Amino acid sequence: MSSQPNSAFTVVLIKPTHYDDDGYPIQWLKTLMPSNTLASINGLLLDCAERKVLGEDVDIQIIQIDETNTRVIPDRIIADIKSRGGRALIAFVGVQTNQFPRAIDLGQPFLDAKLPVAIGGFHVSGCISMLKDLPSDIQAAVDMGITIYAGETEDRRFDGLLRDAAENTLKPIYNYMNDLPNLQGEPFPFLAKESIGKIQGDYTSFDLGRGCPYQCSFCTIINVQGRKSRFRSADDLEAIVRANAAQGINKFFVTDDDLARNRHWETHFDRLIELREKGFPVKLTIQVDMQCHKVKGFIDKACQAGAERVFFGLENINPDNLLAANKRQNKITEYRAMLQHWRSHGAAIMAGYILGFPNDTPESILRDIEIIKEELPIDILEFFYLTPLPGSADHKSLLAKGVWMDPDMNKYDLIHRVTHHEKMADAVWEKVYRDAWFAYYTPEHIETICRRSAAQQKKGINVNEVIEFFLAYKVDGIHPLEGGILRRKFRRDRRPDRPRESLLAFYPRYYVETVLKLAEYGWKIWRGNQMQKRIFADPKRFAFTDLATQKAEASDTETLAMFNETSGAKAALRREEVRTKGRKELQLPAT
Repeated sequence: MSSQPNSAFTVVLIKPTHYDDDGYPIQWLKTLMPSNTLASINGLLLDCAERKVLGEDVDIQIIQIDETNTRVIPDRIIADIKSRGGRALIAFVGVQTNQFPRAIDLGQPFLDAKLPVAIGGFHVSGCISMLKDLPSDIQAAVDMGITIYAGETEDRRFDGLLRDAAENTLKPIYNYMNDLPNLQGEPFPFLAKESIGKIQGDYTSFDLGRGCPYQCSFCTIINVQGRKSRFRSADDLEAIVRANAAQGINKFFVTDDDLARNRHWETHFDRLIELREKGFPVKLTIQVDMQCHKVKGFIDKACQAGAERVFFGLENINPDNLLAANKRQNKITEYRAMLQHWRSHGAAIMAGYILGFPNDTPESILRDIEIIKEELPIDILEFFYLTPLPGSADHKSLLAKGVWMDPDMNKYDLIHRVTHHEKMADAVWEKVYRDAWFAYYTPEHIETICRRSAAQQKKGINVNEVIEFFLAYKVDGIHPLEGGILRRKFRRDRRPDRPRESLLAFYPRYYVETVLKLAEYGWKIWRGNQMQKRIFADPKRFAFTDLATQKAEASDTETLAMFNETSGAKAALRREEVRTKGRKELQLPAT
């Protein structure tokens, strides 16, 4: 690339992390989850660079940083930009609500260096889509001189942002929330192998569609990406697979909130099946809804296409709570049949569960977890507080009512309580949230999960994944999806409102803490390996069965606790009977 002055324009893409309870950025040597927004914006920028959108004599140079696995040192980045000619845009991408304070803190040194700074992502997009006025934190960012970008950047919208940055004419706010672009034929998400190598298991990501037709009150996706679905084509998908295969990458997290509602799912899966037959060993982690098995052929083709891990928004097994959250698509009568269908293909099953719905009490929460353990064959269950995320209907409603919500956006990570509960005192809610993790991940239940996996004709989940998942919460005190390998902390990176610790206070504690944590991880994983070897060596392992893995029967509604002990279950069964009877009378197909 040319080193002549003004011949280069540098775009620094930063996906920020957020602070832990001690004020240090959550960062690892390797992380668990890739950032699809970082990949998406990088793919669009590569296209901008190829098309020379800033002119034939200007090289667009891209620096991509995922702060969850790479330390951001603004002074070094600024010096590097100056060595490239001094023209740049600092873009904080995919910024969630809990990451917004960190993005602001990182942005300040770049503003001081007279470099343009922009922030996009779910927090700013959700607030602009749902609120009449800008919240104070976003308004403060605008007042600082930070540009706010709401909406998506496809349809060559990044061209205009780049030109404005290059000409020092950035607007305070770019708002595309009412004009969501199509995805077909657009530049696709892409990360270089160097970046993917910092993700545990060498995973990368892409999306095949955006938007969701459902109306869950706690969800921000429907208000940020819209309720009208938009899709990539099968040709786009093949291009993604081939581009990554060229750099030795074949494992993908498909970030669609509900891949089963993508009306082109079969075309996409058929293309992946064809590619696998041609020697592309594609492996997928996907997200679907709890009724995906009613989409004829979906599960079978998903597994043929390479789906090995499946995430569901279980959210709750109490129908009254599901109705209160407007999550009407979850039908508890369908759970067992659907989960067992996935298990028959050897897929690992992960589910999210929300604590803090209006009908929840400590007793009902812990009772329901025991029911799940006994009656549903779920491998990994992850717990979240019911959180009024900015951009959700819940947040808008509480704000209108003047209900207290924690002003510290850093806590909006779904594992911190940020409002009050109608029935549970704050301390009680916090205690039962912690108790839930320990109630599900008992040594006995982890062994049961391992036995279920060993009994499958097609091997399911490795028990160490279950153990590592739980230990991320137990040992590191974070949500496991924010976890990784070898926690990194830097004394100078502490949150500005916290005092900087002395050398003697910080380093001895950090090193001792690291050794103790690694020792606990090592010991528990070793024990897990021994247990797994013992169970898989048992010639009678295929004979194992329990209530959760027994075939779903019509009589389940009369015998299982899920249908007889949870609040609202019987009413839900009556509603389902009425719907089924109505379909039969009208000769309508089941949905």
